Amino acid sequence: MGTIRGASKRCAVIAGAFLLASCGGSIESNTAVPASIMQVMQKPAYKSASWSMLVVDLESGQVIYDLDSNSQMFIASVRKVFSTGNALNALGAQHKFVTPVYRQGTVAPNGTLNGNLILVASGDLTMGGRANPDGTIALTDFDHNEANSLGNAVLSAPDPLAGYNALAAQVAAAGITAVNGNVVIDDRLFEPFNFRGEFDVRPIFVNDDLVDVTLSQSAEGAAVPFDWRPKSAAFSVQSTLKTGSATSTLAIGLRPEPPQCIGAANCVGIVSGTVPAAYVPILTNAYPLIRTFRVSEPSNYARTIFIEALARSGVTVTAAPVAVNPVQLLPAKGSYSSAQQVAQLTSAPYAQHVRYVNKISYNIGADVTLMQFGLAHNGSTTMAGSLAAEQSELSTAFNISPAQYRFIDGSGGGETTANGKAVIAMLRGMSVKPAFVPYFDSMPVLGVDGSLATITNFEADSTLAGAKGQVHAKTGTYVAENPAAPGMPLLKGQALAGYIYAKSGRRIVFFLTVNNVPITGIPDVLTAFQDEGTIAAMLWKMQ
Repeated sequence: MGTIRGASKRCAVIAGAFLLASCGGSIESNTAVPASIMQVMQKPAYKSASWSMLVVDLESGQVIYDLDSNSQMFIASVRKVFSTGNALNALGAQHKFVTPVYRQGTVAPNGTLNGNLILVASGDLTMGGRANPDGTIALTDFDHNEANSLGNAVLSAPDPLAGYNALAAQVAAAGITAVNGNVVIDDRLFEPFNFRGEFDVRPIFVNDDLVDVTLSQSAEGAAVPFDWRPKSAAFSVQSTLKTGSATSTLAIGLRPEPPQCIGAANCVGIVSGTVPAAYVPILTNAYPLIRTFRVSEPSNYARTIFIEALARSGVTVTAAPVAVNPVQLLPAKGSYSSAQQVAQLTSAPYAQHVRYVNKISYNIGADVTLMQFGLAHNGSTTMAGSLAAEQSELSTAFNISPAQYRFIDGSGGGETTANGKAVIAMLRGMSVKPAFVPYFDSMPVLGVDGSLATITNFEADSTLAGAKGQVHAKTGTYVAENPAAPGMPLLKGQALAGYIYAKSGRRIVFFLTVNNVPITGIPDVLTAFQDEGTIAAMLWKMQ
């Protein structure tokens, strides 16, 4: 059976339920985990794993079930309930980011700008590239941000360059037909921060800092048809990928990944390897198959994208479209005049950004969300400063001690930990904030959407099927190498936390995580994911 992390001894099992008082620490009475839930936690796959769970009545705070809720556990992306909640409180659900474009210099009668055109990055996560006709941000259940790690994705439908095209059209409408100077991205909103060893994030985005590669089906021995988006001179894709025999191994290589050449001419990514004949793509069970290249120099890339958008709107630029972003040409921060503004892009309401981050667990978006909170809270422009600002907010507004968590970024990367009491305090604290409704709506819904869309195994039990749509919760997954079995993966943390409208009508908040599960691959992760969904459905039924 699974162990109780941090307990002084193995908990006793009597009548199928833990007697938590024997685990050490101060545990409230009558909070034993039900036998049906313990049966899930005691599956052979979890024999060396550690579980923690805390279930609380939303209104009263009464503890319903408590399993080792004082111990620090890996929570992965459940960390996002803190970063998105604080940012939503600080900025407000209706806040919109405005990305302006300014001209420097004068515009001649023939429309030539003798000077530079400057796009000032605002931290808008989508830059109009996920805009649905109704103003919402387009999402899919299998987002391209995780295409390489999960093995596939479904691309959102909107044009990822729509925002840049809109800005370029406004520049042309302002009477500018040519730029006799340069185009610059002002990316000084916050200090760049490194994202998980991949690249330095800046406050400017194109297609979520990704180039999507779409692979189609072909016959054995034939080249795999491919395409990519966005199309740009900043980065192109070539492929030697072929369809192998039915018994061949799926092996898709991307090189270089991430590419370091963005901002230089002839920057190319190569797709190579083999796809087995009759291969059925994971997750979607149908082609296309998606892979992505990381845009490792966002400002260089956005500059080229904007220059190309200007050209499509009839605005020529004398400067080379592919080059390093010339930040040395920027004026002093804050020195722009409204009279110099020639275009602006206004984002969707902030509630949509938070929904985007939480529904699909967008890691870069969560890190930027933390930076946005820091800026709004006290003008912090660094990751360290934003983390410190958040620590202060959690202490004063939610009574959560720094001893209850360890956060290293805004998204839950690496050795991110918290105890169940901290997570529950955040979820309950948010329930009385003005921004609670959009916060609640941002959570994935069990069996319906976001990262919980495919959690449906619980529906095989007719007594649990009613839980579909009644659990709004954030997911979190942390996989690393297993130190006890080099070369093999370890599910260091699979977590789930959020709100349940129980069958009884009661509203509850819950936290659940399992740590250190030996696995062989993604299918084992998905099994743990399904098991936690089943436990959430059991909580719906019991309460």
